[in-house]
Amino acid sequence: MTDPDRRLLERAYEKAAAHERISLDEGVALLERGDTHLLMGLAHKRRMHMHPDNVVTYIVERNINYTNSCVTFCRFCAFYRRPGHSEVYVLTNEQLREKIQETVDAGGIQILLQGGHHPDLQLSFYEEMLQFIKGEFPQINVHGFSAPEIEHIASVEKVSVKEVIERLRAAGLGTLPGAGGEMLVDRVRKIIAPLKTTTDNWIDVHRDAHALGMRSTATMMFGHAETVAERVVHLDEVRKLQDETGGFTAFILWTFQPDNTAMWRYTKLESHAYLRAAAVSRLYLDNVENLQASWVTQGPRVAEISLRGGVNDMGSTMMEENVVSAAGTTFCMNSEQIERSIRLCGFEPQRRNVLYEEVMA
Repeated sequence: MTDPDRRLLERAYEKAAAHERISLDEGVALLERGDTHLLMGLAHKRRMHMHPDNVVTYIVERNINYTNSCVTFCRFCAFYRRPGHSEVYVLTNEQLREKIQETVDAGGIQILLQGGHHPDLQLSFYEEMLQFIKGEFPQINVHGFSAPEIEHIASVEKVSVKEVIERLRAAGLGTLPGAGGEMLVDRVRKIIAPLKTTTDNWIDVHRDAHALGMRSTATMMFGHAETVAERVVHLDEVRKLQDETGGFTAFILWTFQPDNTAMWRYTKLESHAYLRAAAVSRLYLDNVENLQASWVTQGPRVAEISLRGGVNDMGSTMMEENVVSAAGTTFCMNSEQIERSIRLCGFEPQRRNVLYEEVMA
């Protein structure tokens, strides 16, 4: 390491320890050259500064994928089916009712509703689906539709993204997930998902939603075509929009799962790469309150370790997961297991809603 590189890294350590904002160059230095144990220690200190109570939160929800028909053909995805494929489906109202009733019976308060980019479904389909869900289950928050889905619906309907969001919200949409972010670097997006949305468009969808008073999450899928430095560029895009709108409730990162995808030649990242990225995310995203653990890709043991490395939330019970599992990763945790993991790490579990407000079990 050269003297300038060493000075940059030391300055980044000092600023992180003092809870000061670190620059893009300093964030890259931390992720590329920082000591893993030191990064995790600094991230835990920042987490406890932001959340001084001894609580780790989670939500009881279910993932529901309303269709697997998709025309973006993302190279990282093993879930989608091309239109006309024999395995294409669109869930019926009866299937939705059954899945959501199971969620409610398990104490669930939210569904994560997402699907492929179906070429034939009009905006009215999504409005009617939301109206049905809220009519049957008014207490359920619908955390639904990724930014690329919303952009796709707008394209099919030939209306603006803002109008789509407004109409979905009026029909019952509560909040937006951060899915579809993958890597907010267009060089990378052209490799892994050339038919999907651009970085600017993903940002613009969330900006429009925030301007309408809606909240959303931000995500990052890493460990494929990006450089280490580009991971920090992604964090910078999230931080800049959060400075502008304050609309993100949480950040979720996970490692790419290559099995059964067109990118199967990529080597799956080891757990220490996830822990390093989570720690730097906590240090860099000084304006995003919550950082979720990715037990879905990392498993419960690594998720537990991450609770001492900047993470303050264990995500959700999910109950059903079809996208990551299609790529060969099948970790599962119910409420009892999540709470046990939280307690093993010396924290108290606390159920929450999408806005990170406490809810009673």
